[in-house]
Amino acid sequence: MDRLSNTVRPYAWGSTTAIPELLGTAPTGEPQAEMWMGAHPGAPSRVDRPAGVSAGDATDTAGSAASATGERSLTDVIAADPERELGAPAVRAFGPRLPFLLKLLAAGAPLSLQVHPDLAQAQQGYADEEARGIPVDAPHRTYKDANHKPELICALTPFDGLCGFRRPAEAADLMAALGVDSLKPFVDLLRAHPEDGALREVLTAILTADPDEMAHTVAEAAEAAGRLGGAHAPYAQIAHHYPGDPGVIAAMLLNYVQLQPGEAMFLGAGVPHAYLGGLGVEIMANSDNVLRCGLTPKHVDVPELLRIVRFEATEPGILRPEAAPSGEEVYETPVDEFRLSRYVLPSGGGPVDLTAPTAQILLCTAGAPRAGEITLAPGESVFVPADEAVEAAGEGTLFRATVVV
Repeated sequence: MDRLSNTVRPYAWGSTTAIPELLGTAPTGEPQAEMWMGAHPGAPSRVDRPAGVSAGDATDTAGSAASATGERSLTDVIAADPERELGAPAVRAFGPRLPFLLKLLAAGAPLSLQVHPDLAQAQQGYADEEARGIPVDAPHRTYKDANHKPELICALTPFDGLCGFRRPAEAADLMAALGVDSLKPFVDLLRAHPEDGALREVLTAILTADPDEMAHTVAEAAEAAGRLGGAHAPYAQIAHHYPGDPGVIAAMLLNYVQLQPGEAMFLGAGVPHAYLGGLGVEIMANSDNVLRCGLTPKHVDVPELLRIVRFEATEPGILRPEAAPSGEEVYETPVDEFRLSRYVLPSGGGPVDLTAPTAQILLCTAGAPRAGEITLAPGESVFVPADEAVEAAGEGTLFRATVVV
């Protein structure tokens, strides 16, 4: 078992206080957006395991962060012996790599409005851009890999977001109440067409409108939203962060969701979404494929976006964990690349056996629970190789990330 040393990403939308407060450290004044736990090549976790030492021989009974041998990336550790680290069933199912990325995500401002492809779309899009010779780091490149990117976000604090399309009539009513003349064509389309056609036509019109005209529309809509408040208030806040961005109007097409601590939201392929604010535990398939719809200065590939988006109204579907007799609370999702669960360990309770045939990451978010011999503070995590015997005990909350095989 290995204590993880993790990287915090300083994206501009990150909160300056949420992650430091969880970790019990002083804020730096800079945004701290995401803490990554896993083996993603962009920022792999690091472990204190000497080269040549197998998982069964590696221990950290003192809980020290590093030794004289230095740290190694979890990516290198897994690559040296995938079956030993991940388990043979996981390697057969997903290949010799950890198929998920676990994060602490702290949004101090809205993230980009975005959508992710399904597996077949990702494979096709990646192959096409490779064949056309588009560099993988080019700003107009859409597919960075050939994998899909389903996601799950579980709130640690009240967490606001957007997820899936509203009913067109509801979106029409929201826009009409603003009293902005330039929104009237969108309102009429939403009320006059079949559901999927209405959503497609309006999103297309928003994203292809004259930038200057749209900026004026956004400004008028933001002023009206701020004046009306209530259900319109979130859009005034979004416009405050992204003045003139067409994504402000596109956001009105989506369901507004407020998660309470412990509640979660699953984001499947083709579902437009955005995180607006709050601290949560996020888990996703190990991919960088994002198609943006707005609220961003980055490239928006409108034709490809319109091909990927599922134009259907949905309920946002707030998830609550399902408790098992063992005390494990599972957030059920329809994907196999990740499985997220939670243990709320009571004071004086007996140890809980967490041994599993696949690799897992355990993340503490409250208290001071023990994973094996390692005591964890909030924000600290460990990597547990496949079949490694491990028990959890002590008072606190542990999130458990693994796979379904």
